[in-house]
Amino acid sequence: MLAELHHALVALRRASSVVICGHVRPDGDAMGSVLAMTLALRENGISAVPTLADPEEPPSSYGFLPGFGLYVSADQLEAPDVFIAMDTPTLARLGAGEPLAKTAETVIVFDHHPNGDSYGAINVVDSSASATAQLVWQFARTLGDPSTDVAECCYVGLVTDTGRFSYGNTSAAAHRDAAEMIDAGVDPAEIARHVYQSRTSASLAIESRALSRLTLVNDGHVAYTWLTDADFAELDVLPQDAENLSDAIRVIGGIDAAVLLRQHGSEVRVNLRSKTGADVGSIAARFGGGGHKAASGFTYDGDIETLMPLLMPLLPGGDQA
Repeated sequence: MLAELHHALVALRRASSVVICGHVRPDGDAMGSVLAMTLALRENGISAVPTLADPEEPPSSYGFLPGFGLYVSADQLEAPDVFIAMDTPTLARLGAGEPLAKTAETVIVFDHHPNGDSYGAINVVDSSASATAQLVWQFARTLGDPSTDVAECCYVGLVTDTGRFSYGNTSAAAHRDAAEMIDAGVDPAEIARHVYQSRTSASLAIESRALSRLTLVNDGHVAYTWLTDADFAELDVLPQDAENLSDAIRVIGGIDAAVLLRQHGSEVRVNLRSKTGADVGSIAARFGGGGHKAASGFTYDGDIETLMPLLMPLLPGGDQA
């Protein structure tokens, strides 16, 4: 991967314009990685602009991140010399950023998802990394000593994608990188307050609604719940308020997997989480989705009632698992 980092650095130093984008419905790793790279490049004299794959405003739950106010809507940007795709294994997941990627002179991909499409001219990809933010941190270090602002963005990406260093993807390298970020000025307690202790009343309301529908299936191996657009409208909930609902289900003792389903118009958005080693990434792939072995998702064209008999037999305790 050192060669790819070098190629990326050469391309970026030659660029007069750089646009950086994460995946649709960005999580902490996508947000942190995009902003960390933006700041690292700007601090080294390279013009860079962050944009979003979604037409909406960036999720305000990450409004505390340095550089948050720099986002520019994709429809206001022209094709850049270099387009950097962050934490996005397929071109389609770039959403509104996809046209910019297709017209850029060079596409660079920073990603840690397995089985990605490697659609960049330069692919800085390492599926053993706990978060894409780790790869950004390594790149930022090649530029010099990363600032506290860069370290904070990377730390948020790392801490969220490892579930506060509790998921199976947590490695010794993740802890070493986290220690370096703390040495660079990150305050872990402050980050925890922003990410995990600043919830809105709407997020608690939608979690309560989801937990009220919690159901155990497959002889207790799987816990699932469901939500609809009507729930979000009734409770005045933004998508970002539901970001960590899958984790609220996964904490149930004795289960092997957790499933969150949301009926969104004529499609179902599905989040899968594994606790004890089941490969939910391969299950998501069967429905055209993807992700990691322990955390993945997909979108199903139809309704929950039709999807359930197709999905549940594939999960732990099912007759096809």
